[in-house]
Amino acid sequence: MDGLLVGKKAPYFQEKAVADGRVIENFSLDLFSGKYVILFFYPLNFTFVCPTELHAFQEKLNEFKKRQAEIIGCSVDSHFSHLKWLSTPKEEGGIEGVTYPIISDIKKRVSRSYAILNELEGISFRALFLIDPRGVVRHQLINDFPLGRSVEEALRMLDALIFHEKHGDVCPANWKEGEKSMKPTQEGLVNYFR
Repeated sequence: MDGLLVGKKAPYFQEKAVADGRVIENFSLDLFSGKYVILFFYPLNFTFVCPTELHAFQEKLNEFKKRQAEIIGCSVDSHFSHLKWLSTPKEEGGIEGVTYPIISDIKKRVSRSYAILNELEGISFRALFLIDPRGVVRHQLINDFPLGRSVEEALRMLDALIFHEKHGDVCPANWKEGEKSMKPTQEGLVNYFR
């Protein structure tokens, strides 16, 4: 499958997930129709960089929710492993306190459909997809295993997409909410640099 999903409908899936200490049997993106979704993949539970990312998303969860956005994690671990990791304290490398859903992609179908499975290792790269309320992928990012993501950047990209959809302007390099945007024309570019 082509690895570029930007501009395409997010691949459908229906798998088990864990949220708030319980198992959701038929979890899919359809549950979040009409909302923005940050779907992120991480290599494995009980590893090193992964818990820092899951906690970082949890710390900013209210900021995403204010923007009508949902956070969903995904790894190739079983739902049993997710439940155990969720009951392990942060100080012991666990993710106790994480409340958003985490998909169990033990059959690796979701990772393959999003073209981010490292087939040699049998685990997912650190990938992130920003999906709009119509289910279209608008941004994707894929990191190698040792490179943790910036949750602030995910939030910035969400803000940029929401701003563009509301105003029609485009967002230049390093744009942040409240900063100057530009019209998507040559004149807009000239005015931006003035």
